[in-house]
Formats: sequence, structure tokens, C-alpha cells
Amino acid sequence: MENQVLITGASGGIGQAIARAVAKAGYTVVAHYNRNAAPVESLAQQIRAEGGNIRLLQFDICNREQCQEVLEKDIAENGTYYGVVTNAGVCADMAFPAMTGEYWDKVINTNLNGFFNVVHPLVMPMCRKKRGRIITISSVSGVIGNRGQVNYSASKAGLIGATKALATELASRNITVNSVAPGVIDTEMIKDAPMDMILPAIPMKRVGKPEEVAATVVFLLSEGAAYITRQVISVNGGLA
Repeated sequence: MENQVLITGASGGIGQAIARAVAKAGYTVVAHYNRNAAPVESLAQQIRAEGGNIRLLQFDICNREQCQEVLEKDIAENGTYYGVVTNAGVCADMAFPAMTGEYWDKVINTNLNGFFNVVHPLVMPMCRKKRGRIITISSVSGVIGNRGQVNYSASKAGLIGATKALATELASRNITVNSVAPGVIDTEMIKDAPMDMILPAIPMKRVGKPEEVAATVVFLLSEGAAYITRQVISVNGGLA
């Protein structure tokens, strides 16, 4: 299978939208989840009903050994991935003076170490094929920094730095590496957010749709984006 795209965190709102859009664009979706199987199984039924191709992979992106074992086994059985979208992530917001080490470690381990754990086993197979797309899902928080999100902003800013550095290493291998940085997107993550304070700061005066993030990802996977690498593309309604 030459057109496989791994999407981590496919059980969440943005991950599901990306999976649907990627399948609709003709790629085979490899949908990752950890504990929350039901949304991904439902997603798979929808995609298959619409004629798309999808299979599911379960592993913990914080477990380096498990990531390597599962991903290498999947590649051995199904072939090298064309693309990977590192979408899985968490937030644990708290004012920095009160922030616990547990909150810090949870976010850094998932959002930043998870990038290494997932992407590292995939890079050499991509290099041997001399083609590929690596897309990280960062955040406006990693671009401008958000109050109460020192841990989250640090993890997402680190992800942007890793993206830019990796892009320089892989460009000669015909592998592009870019980051998509969503702003305030209509998902479960913002259900308790103070929207009366947030919306006035967004020039477009609305939250974004997961499908708008997904459309950007599909473009970066396309042949039309073959000369775009080392970039951060913001999808945030003008917030930053």
C-alpha cells in the first residue's frame, strides 16, 4: 500500500475530521487510538460505508518501546507509510505558580515526546522510499503563548522547532515536514473555555471547524504541496 497515512489521536474531534478528509482524498487511513476505541470504530464504519479504506492501530504514544514495536510490525505487514499526522495531544491548564510537576510531565510527555516516539520509527522507511509527508499538529498556543498554558505552549512550541529542524534533514529525501497550528476549534477541548472572552480576540469572531484544519492537512499531503516544507500554517481566524 503506497498511499497510507497514519493519523494519531483519531478518536478526537480534529483527528476524526482529518481521517474522514484523508480517506475521502483517496488515501488509506491508519487510525491510531489508545484507550477510547468506540469513536474510532464508529469512524471506521463511516469511512468504509463511503468506500474508503481504514484500519486501526492501538498503542500509547507515551510508551516508546510499544510505539516502535507496533509501528515496525505494521510497516512489515502493510508497507511504508506515505504520510503521518501527529495529531494526538493533551492539555492540562493551570497557572504556572500553582502548576504541579505531574501536569507539566503529562503534557510534555504526550505532546512532545509522543512526536519522537511515533515519528522516529517511521523516518528511515520513508527515507528508503524517498517520498513522504510528515505533518505535526501544533497550536496557536505554541506560536503566541497562552495564559495558564505554560506546559501546553512549551510542548507545542517545541513541536514547531522539531518540525522545522526535521524538515531540513529530510528535504533532500523528498520528504516534507510541516506543522498545522489550529486556533480555537469547535471540539471537546474548548467546552469549558470562556468564549465570551475568547471570541472578541478572534478577528473572524467565530471558532474554527475541525474540517477546516483537516482541509489544510489534505492539501499538505497532496502533490500540489510538494515544494512546501519547514512551514507553520495557522488555521486560527486571524488570532495570530
